[in-house]
Amino acid sequence: MARVCAVCGKGVSVGMNMSHSHIRTKRTWMPNLQRVKAIIDGSPRRILVCTRCLRSGKIQRAI
Repeated sequence: MARVCAVCGKGVSVGMNMSHSHIRTKRTWMPNLQRVKAIIDGSPRRILVCTRCLRSGKIQRAI
């Protein structure tokens, strides 16, 4: 399962850590994904959604 938001497509970002002495090492930034039950095409399904999409109300939660 890919770490990607089902609504906006936000995924893992990669970059570099930079120490005080400028030694660079690779690192990743993970999106804050939550597994929620949402209404998709009229039926409830479990999807991974980032917290930004949850907060802005881009999906309809199934309870």
